[in-house]
Formats: sequence, C-alpha cells, structure tokens
Amino acid sequence: MIEHEFICPYCGEWISMVIDLSAGGQEYIEDCEVCCRPIKIAYGVEDGELSWVQAMGDID
Repeated sequence: MIEHEFICPYCGEWISMVIDLSAGGQEYIEDCEVCCRPIKIAYGVEDGELSWVQAMGDID
C-alpha cells in the first residue's frame, strides 16, 4: 500500500488516497473530501509499482 496525492478536478484541492498495489490496476468513483463531487479514479500497476494515475471530473 502507498499513499498518493492528486488535485481535485473540481475544486483544485490536494486529495490524499491510499492505493493497494497488490490488487493491480483499478477504476472506481470516490467523492472529493473537500467539495464532495464525484471523481473517477483510475490507476495502473506494473511490476508491483504504481505506473499511472488519473483523476477525472464530469463523469456523467
């Protein structure tokens, strides 16, 4: 598990999340801790390490 920070695509605040690398890449929706809007989080894991992260807004 590692901690990763990203900027909310709506309010611009830094958000921290814990990523379980043993589960491989994932995609899910998580609400911003500050503005409560839904953010689509997607990430990839390669050779047991975080290879990329995307945080996207406007997920209608």
